[in-house]
Amino acid sequence: MAQTATIHTFDIDLADVDRGVYETLALRVARHPSESAEFLIARVLAYCLEYSDRIEFSRGLCDPDEPAVSIRDLTGAIHTWIDVGAPDAARLHRASKASPRVVVYTQKDPAQWLRLIAGARIHRKEALELYALDRATVEGLVDRLERRMAFALSITDRELYLSLADTTLTGVVSRLAIPED
Repeated sequence: MAQTATIHTFDIDLADVDRGVYETLALRVARHPSESAEFLIARVLAYCLEYSDRIEFSRGLCDPDEPAVSIRDLTGAIHTWIDVGAPDAARLHRASKASPRVVVYTQKDPAQWLRLIAGARIHRKEALELYALDRATVEGLVDRLERRMAFALSITDRELYLSLADTTLTGVVSRLAIPED
């Protein structure tokens, strides 16, 4: 029998001082059986870091040609392609052709990934926005992951401050650069 997705509910009080975004989010996020907890948390954090009108999660692993998160314009065209993890160069190339803005948040050690994509042909490579999520922060959230979670997330100077129940987690979102060939 095939396993079904697990639904996680996140109630997030978002205060993004950098962008002037203050929202209360109620997210229902489907976690595919083959999706790691780290990837799920990275998707949720990427959603919060890029939050704006018309932002949405994709169908995920069911549709590999779609980004993990996207922001579409009123016509339905992708305005911002938001990927999570360590997408290969071919995926980044397609994303750069499909969207005027491409952003990637990685929850993994970025050094090896950056070396892999450094020499590859990627459309508008210089325009990619690549970020590394603090691994300790992601792991801290994974350790506390439940099917229903509530937390406050404040973002100041790309530093994350998460308050959940009796715990506070902090971490930096670091901008990455693709090494020169």
